[in-house]
Amino acid sequence: MANDDTPRSRRFRMPAEWEPHKATWLVWPQTPADWPGKIAAVRWVYVDIIRHLHPRERVHLIVNDHRAEAVVRRILDDAGIDLAALTFYRWPTDRSWVRDSGPLFIRHRKDVAAVCWRFNGWARYRNWRKDAGLTGLIARSQRVPTWAPRFGGQRVVLEGGAIDVNGRGSLLTTEECLLSTTQQRNPGLDRDGYETLFRDYLGVRNVLWLEKGIAGDDTHGHVDDLTRFVARRTVVTVVESDRRDPNHVPLRDNLRRLRSMRDERDRPLEVVELPMPQPLYFQGHRLPASYANFYIGNGVVLVPTFNDPADRVALAILAELFPKREVVGIHSVDLVWGFGAVHCSTQQQPAGCIRPRG
Repeated sequence: MANDDTPRSRRFRMPAEWEPHKATWLVWPQTPADWPGKIAAVRWVYVDIIRHLHPRERVHLIVNDHRAEAVVRRILDDAGIDLAALTFYRWPTDRSWVRDSGPLFIRHRKDVAAVCWRFNGWARYRNWRKDAGLTGLIARSQRVPTWAPRFGGQRVVLEGGAIDVNGRGSLLTTEECLLSTTQQRNPGLDRDGYETLFRDYLGVRNVLWLEKGIAGDDTHGHVDDLTRFVARRTVVTVVESDRRDPNHVPLRDNLRRLRSMRDERDRPLEVVELPMPQPLYFQGHRLPASYANFYIGNGVVLVPTFNDPADRVALAILAELFPKREVVGIHSVDLVWGFGAVHCSTQQQPAGCIRPRG
């Protein structure tokens, strides 16, 4: 599309996650190296996610090939999943974190489109080239208009977990993820450049910059483990009370920033604190276990839990914030061994009118 033809020029915006969905996208876990010795257990976590989503919205499930589809169908059927509520897509992938490898859907009234950012394995891993094709495959399967933002002659890299929006013009992100030279996604792209891209492609006019993400996050600062919108001007943010924990100081500093921030209408944010679970480790590596990595579906909020006393506290806080949705814990001790949890595994497609091309 022409440079002056952007989603902003057509009044598109990225909806908030709590706005109505047409579907949720998932990629069936198929890379044992991501969960050493735990791939079978992780697949049952996905069954649990699908079990809670499919009565409320369609589930688009990506599998490697027809043989994998046959196996997955048997597993889901045995678990009592209504297969008529699922659509299967046979596309080879590297990993299962579709929050980051999939497109970001945008909407204007009933029209839906997709922004196809580039994916490069978080500027860290080598196995990403199959996943890099998912944005186009998903967008084409839904027959929606697409945009692919560019900077310096290259497509812009952005993962869905790096941002969170309220659907009305405000966006949360971190300096650690987008502005650091560590795992640098887009060399030369500065704060003003990102804010211009967010304005032109996501309908954002108010970018709220936090500093650092949580310890153990291999993405180097994704905001979806840290701070999330739960209403137009209400956010939840994780805090760590143990002063000895490496998360204590950066989470305290982010909390201070949030308390001084304002929404797109210049109103102060309402800030609600979420606890952190006790640290989890695998082979000596801190894992990014966080209750902020929840997913808001139609009529339900899926919250990662970690066999921790703080599980019930986090669930109670979120249940109070989402009184019209069922708040469900998803056991994620095994899932987070892959350095992601429930939100990382999912990507929402907003409700709207899907118009055939031509």
